[in-house]
Amino acid sequence: MPVITLNKLTKRYQSSEVIHQIDLVMEDNEFTVFVGPSGCGKSTTLRMIAGLETVSDGEIKMDDRSISNLEPIDRDIAMVFQDYALYPHMDVYKNMSFALRLAKHPKSDIKKRVTEAAEMLGLTEYLHRKPAELSGGQRQRVAMGRALVRNSSTLLMDEPLSNLDAKLRGQMRAELAMMSKNIKKNIIYVTHDQIEAMTLADRIVVMKDGYIQQHGTPRELFEKPSNKFVAGFMGMPPMNFLNMTVEEENGTLYAVGESFKLQLPKLDNLSFLPESGEIIVGIRPSALIPTDSGESQNTITFKINVNEYIGNQTVLISTIQESRFMVEVDSLNEFRIGDTVSFKVDPDDIYVFDKHTEETIY
Repeated sequence: MPVITLNKLTKRYQSSEVIHQIDLVMEDNEFTVFVGPSGCGKSTTLRMIAGLETVSDGEIKMDDRSISNLEPIDRDIAMVFQDYALYPHMDVYKNMSFALRLAKHPKSDIKKRVTEAAEMLGLTEYLHRKPAELSGGQRQRVAMGRALVRNSSTLLMDEPLSNLDAKLRGQMRAELAMMSKNIKKNIIYVTHDQIEAMTLADRIVVMKDGYIQQHGTPRELFEKPSNKFVAGFMGMPPMNFLNMTVEEENGTLYAVGESFKLQLPKLDNLSFLPESGEIIVGIRPSALIPTDSGESQNTITFKINVNEYIGNQTVLISTIQESRFMVEVDSLNEFRIGDTVSFKVDPDDIYVFDKHTEETIY
């Protein structure tokens, strides 16, 4: 499969630039997921790769071949859309085979490809049903099958699961993960759902305001976010952020807030710290551990405003320094709304960001 390269890829609408000189390499057989909030540019980037949007500046390459100015049909790609885009008057077989019949492929070849794709997607018994007779998940499988039978080197998917309910979305996510291991294709996938990104991707590209914020493996983005935006976007519940001031005492660094002080991880080079001493401390909800209220070292005490029971886990929500603060605990702990509770955090589980640039310090 080809290596797909974006060189200074730029998109403008009249005088407004919405994608800003993106550089990215997507490797052979890689499952790449573009993720970000609405309006970040992820779907526009996908549509430029597909040829559905023109490229204002820069270049898109497959291996050494530029495809920036090619028509979509000449790019060796297939696309799955959010709204399925199935023909309601055609049965599953005809929907899946439509592009092949249009290209006048031999009937035997069409039958072989559709049969193989239907078997892979669990659609064999539905080949002669119309879309109206299928569930949402089955319709999405048909849309995937229609793309698969084209045998293109690259499969583009634009929020394909967003129309499904939560349970079906989880089921389809698992099926898509298994399918991706079998088809041996480049997959470029767009979603606003960071859980989809974390569970499906070989590599995630996080976008905001038309810029790539960071790209890497799910683990890299979760454990080593490049800035506050990535840290807050990746992970559920999201990371807590507190505005604090850094101080040094006897060679140890502390973050000082309104009512508590946290020891920070050791830092060999203090030049990374801002001269103002103003920092943002980040703590993941899962990193906080219940502790005795009498213990002060690296302890945060607060009153529970909301208690969200979600099965094995409970999310406690409070307000600290005018910021929403969440803690994820085992549901065996019986915390109640109105309780004043204390939680401890290990210094190595604390993230530090520059307050002004929001870039990660460590």
